Amino acid sequence: MSALSARTMPAAAFLRLFTIIAALLIVVAVPVSTSAQQADAPTAESSDTSAAANAAATAELAKKQMAIVRGLAAEVDALEAKMRNDGSGDTELVDVRNELEALGIRLDASRAAFAPRLQEINNRLDQIGPPGDEGTEPEALKEERSLLALEKADINAVLGEIENLALRIDRLINEIQQIRRELFATQLTKHYNVSDALSSDMVGDFFAELEHLQQTVSSWLQFILRFKLNATLLAGFISFAAATVLFYGGRRLFGSLIFADPHIENPSYFSRLSVAFWSTLLPSLALAVFLGTSYAMMAYFDILWPDIARLLSTTFNVIATVFLVNRLAHALFSPSLPNWSLIPVAPEAAGKLYWLVWITSIATGFDFIFSRVNDVLGSPLSLTVAKSLLATFVVGVLVILIAFVKPFKNEDGSPRPWPRWLLYPLLALGLSTITAGILGYIGLARFISQQIVVTGAILATMYIGHLTARALSDLGAIRNTLFGRWLDRNFESNQTLEDQLGLLFSVSINVLVVAIGIPLILLQWGFQWGDITTWVLRSLRQIQVGSVSFSILDVLTGILVFIIGFFVTRWFQRWLDGSVMTRGRVDAGVRNSIKTVVGYTGIAIAILIGVSAAGINLSSLALVAGGLSLGVGFGLQNIVSNFVSGLILLVERPFKSGDWIVAGSVSGTVKKISVRATEIETFQRQSVILPNSELINSAVGNWTHKNRLGRVDIPVGVSYSANPRRVYEILMEIAKAHPTILKNPEPMVYFAGFGDSSLDFEVRFFLADVMSQLAIQNDIRFAIYDRLKEEGIEIPFPQRDLHIRTSGDLGEPKPQKKARPRAQKKADIDPQELFPDAEAQKPRRRRKPRGHLGDE
Repeated sequence: MSALSARTMPAAAFLRLFTIIAALLIVVAVPVSTSAQQADAPTAESSDTSAAANAAATAELAKKQMAIVRGLAAEVDALEAKMRNDGSGDTELVDVRNELEALGIRLDASRAAFAPRLQEINNRLDQIGPPGDEGTEPEALKEERSLLALEKADINAVLGEIENLALRIDRLINEIQQIRRELFATQLTKHYNVSDALSSDMVGDFFAELEHLQQTVSSWLQFILRFKLNATLLAGFISFAAATVLFYGGRRLFGSLIFADPHIENPSYFSRLSVAFWSTLLPSLALAVFLGTSYAMMAYFDILWPDIARLLSTTFNVIATVFLVNRLAHALFSPSLPNWSLIPVAPEAAGKLYWLVWITSIATGFDFIFSRVNDVLGSPLSLTVAKSLLATFVVGVLVILIAFVKPFKNEDGSPRPWPRWLLYPLLALGLSTITAGILGYIGLARFISQQIVVTGAILATMYIGHLTARALSDLGAIRNTLFGRWLDRNFESNQTLEDQLGLLFSVSINVLVVAIGIPLILLQWGFQWGDITTWVLRSLRQIQVGSVSFSILDVLTGILVFIIGFFVTRWFQRWLDGSVMTRGRVDAGVRNSIKTVVGYTGIAIAILIGVSAAGINLSSLALVAGGLSLGVGFGLQNIVSNFVSGLILLVERPFKSGDWIVAGSVSGTVKKISVRATEIETFQRQSVILPNSELINSAVGNWTHKNRLGRVDIPVGVSYSANPRRVYEILMEIAKAHPTILKNPEPMVYFAGFGDSSLDFEVRFFLADVMSQLAIQNDIRFAIYDRLKEEGIEIPFPQRDLHIRTSGDLGEPKPQKKARPRAQKKADIDPQELFPDAEAQKPRRRRKPRGHLGDE
């Protein structure tokens, strides 16, 4: 067994490492210092030429950027005029703000174009220093300083224009935000005279509006019959065919998931969810495809008039929304099959809630349509107010009725109302809608009623998504689903993997619910897509926390770069190990060391690139590095010692993966060498994790350091009555006869000495693979036992003879003695005289080196 000698102690390794690093530093530092000296002492001719060329290039760049800035200023003027137009609504203001922010980004690009050159000018001016004496300062430096000052002045002039325009853009953006807030507040707080709207003239205005609407629609239908009948029929056929294919194709594919089975009394949550999802999605999607395709085809064939297009667009949207709410309410409450409902409500209350929710959505939809009709036909204000008042009143009453429904049951079967956290908001919404409409705040009443339906539908969908995510996170939830059975059938997955996938799906669904639901709610509350995209982009680009700013987009980019680098490193490790080193027949330990070094190097490079991609300045980590060095000196010195020891083990390779080593009381096979610790598997299959510093600082025996050749010693003892030469011959024959024992070096028998009870021999032989010595030792010992038994040679063993002394028949009475002479020896005393009732004396034991092989 070889040992790790003193030359592998860390002092020599550190010396070699320090020498290499010092040589590298000298190689790098010499050309850098030389180039720096050359840069500090340029010739006058080269300095004048480069300064003049740089000044000309900067003047050209300043001229070009100034033209760009003036063009941007003209665009800002046009956008400001558009913003101050009295006819600009909320959508137009959002568009103006988005264009202004785009101009701000272009200004930032113009500002960044001067940053490198401005930094070079400042650095050069710092090198030259302030003006010196007139007589001592070289003319070349004076000329260069003046050219750099003029160049810097040109750049600052352009940067000043950029800063002024950027401040103007910021001011206009803030002004747009204020105008939008005022428009929204005006729309909600505008007061109308309800008494005028409910006058007798309102009925006449209503019938006049109906007549006007009938005439408009009739004229359009006559136009279709005369000129666009074939195009209309084609558009209807294409739309109907697309919706039919989608609906019936989906029913054929997901037929078992669309319809609830009434014979199942207690369906699982995932069964109810799948039925609710597909029974809501498929019909709603088919109807949306029919309506959307119809509108698109009619617009393509020039069938729609401008007024009809606006009316038809609103009507189609309302129909699709009301149908979606209907299917969603049916999925939530399931009035026909209460055991299939997603919300556990009483069967009596399920039907009431279903109809109330559907009628509420219909009332809100009619309000949308009437509002569009009033806008298109130019209806009187009193009629618009009256229709909105009626719609909001109906919605408010329906919401109050929903609040008074008792959907749950107590344990005794009595009905139980909504929980208070939901009951009071429902009552408040219904009463506020009615009150706002009666008081004349029609805009506020319409806003509340619309949010009750649309926002309520979005929140209900988000709630279903949350329930789904929570159900997926339960243990064993995936195993009983179709997806879980598919995994078991195709990949033989276990429940642990499926539970982890369920947790991943749960988190993903929650993220999607928030990422989709929140923007949809914001859109209903008066925000525009431009607002949402601006907030998202702004939060991704820069977040300010005190004096520290960072970009989520940069952080995500850095994480993505690190992940890509990590997987590229792993792929390169596998390719290097499987394609290059395997074909080169490189030793397994060497392959493992190279793989480990390549892995850590690749991960370190990926971390550096990822940190740089995240926008983190590595120079700013100097303070952190100083703190870490202080921590290394106190608390992390053991970790650093193990790290450096791991690097030494990987480079010097005193042992490698697969070697059989002995380190102190630990003996086993090396499984893995990492930079902190080494994993050793003992022959009892116990994994022992040893810090690398212990393997470096103490002696380590390696049975397979350079090869697996090793010597095995088997001690044998025979009786003194045996012929030692004959024993020698027998043992030699046995050793030479075994096919695994090497012939060179040849086996030998060593007469070790004269023992206490035996003649001691040792059978010594060499094996090509010392790892297989246990099986061979068994073979040799069995062969020795059989041969010695055949030859009648005794293998001595410790033996004890038992001698029992008795004092005659214990039943006879013993004579009583009055006295005993003093000179009588203690050994002549019979124990039965002192202890007549005791048993015989326990036997004495004496070792006897006797015995014969095979004696019983």
